[in-house]
Amino acid sequence: MTNNDIFKKLRVALQLRDDEIVKILELVDFKISKSELGAFFRKEDHPKYMECGDQILRNFLNGLVIHLRGPKPKKEAKPSTPKKPLKKE
Repeated sequence: MTNNDIFKKLRVALQLRDDEIVKILELVDFKISKSELGAFFRKEDHPKYMECGDQILRNFLNGLVIHLRGPKPKKEAKPSTPKKPLKKE
């Protein structure tokens, strides 16, 4: 199964439109146009077909996590307290 097949199946399963996919990719600072995106969903024998690379699929999956779960909460730095030394007998 190619990256294009995985991308197509996720798009159908999650009922995503092209503009939603573009927004999901923007969540991870990856810019792509709708026409570039459409090339991934064409048949392999189409002249404007483009193979979906690992980087694009990885960025889409990372953006999808942010889209569905929300952004990662920032941890506040807590001052570490030193542990008490063990008592010597």
